[in-house]
Amino acid sequence: MKNKLLVCTILSSISSLAQAKQDVCVFDLLGKAGESYKMMEEWALAAKDWNKDIQLIAYQNEELADKDFKNGKCDAVYMTTMRARQFNKFAGSIDALGGVPNNAIALKAITFVLDKRNAKRLKTTVDGEEYEIGGIGQIGPAYIFVNDRSINNIEKARGKKFAVLSYDKAQIAMVERVGAIPVPSDISNFVKKFNNGEVPVVGAPAYAFKPLEMEKGLGSKGALINFPVLNVTMDLVLRSQKFPASFGAQSRTWFVKQLPRQFNMVKRLESSIPAKYRLNLSKADVEKYQMLLREGRIDLTKQGVYDPIMMSVLKRARCTVDRTNFECSLGGE
Repeated sequence: MKNKLLVCTILSSISSLAQAKQDVCVFDLLGKAGESYKMMEEWALAAKDWNKDIQLIAYQNEELADKDFKNGKCDAVYMTTMRARQFNKFAGSIDALGGVPNNAIALKAITFVLDKRNAKRLKTTVDGEEYEIGGIGQIGPAYIFVNDRSINNIEKARGKKFAVLSYDKAQIAMVERVGAIPVPSDISNFVKKFNNGEVPVVGAPAYAFKPLEMEKGLGSKGALINFPVLNVTMDLVLRSQKFPASFGAQSRTWFVKQLPRQFNMVKRLESSIPAKYRLNLSKADVEKYQMLLREGRIDLTKQGVYDPIMMSVLKRARCTVDRTNFECSLGGE
């Protein structure tokens, strides 16, 4: 009788764990109205098939979402890869500066990273806590916005203030590398500094253009330099002990299936930016900036900011899409 009671208790506990509601912090600049949050609502619905009842908590302040996750208020968090790098350097390096210059390469890179062959790399232990990357979402290429189109090359950016995300060492290092002045900011206020004239230069994806009213900062003289400096993605970071062992793989498979529509979203948002703002670079300038970003990535990898395996993955993706790229015959990544 006692044995039967013990078995029932154990089975009941396992069932309760499987069905326990998990809180997931979701960062989106637009809160519940944003595309990222809406996609996560669909993910939460899909998770019911994986024996998880998910409760989403919307955040428009990414720093607070990160803090609440660390403090245990959330069992998982969906936030920018730049900030999620602290939990997994491999996945967190997919947004390396200049590493993903177009959507075709982004699709290859994200699909590869989420493939089952990388399952072990997507699990980490940080400060005694186990984490797993449960998905990567596409936000899109980030471009340089200037409030005066005369700032049309690196030389003219020297000495100019440039809003950077204070927690991303890579951004700060690259801005300093070109002689500009990094102005530490957060994702909740970096565009605001551009719009009110505090900084003349900022990097942002099309996702931010209309919602954050970037036309205010551009004014009549501003421009979008039509050269992607990085590809912005989102990472779903799971606290492993709160989810079944198979959950991460099921979640990643779901995320891969969403990529086509996410890339369609990026195309739609980019096409909504008025053509009058776009400033194209010469082929010579494009190659010069690609070389500059490459040198920066190599230095940042040596410093431990970026993951060397991911740098190899990204180079392979770039050279698969464009075999004529100057870097394909070079070593170092």
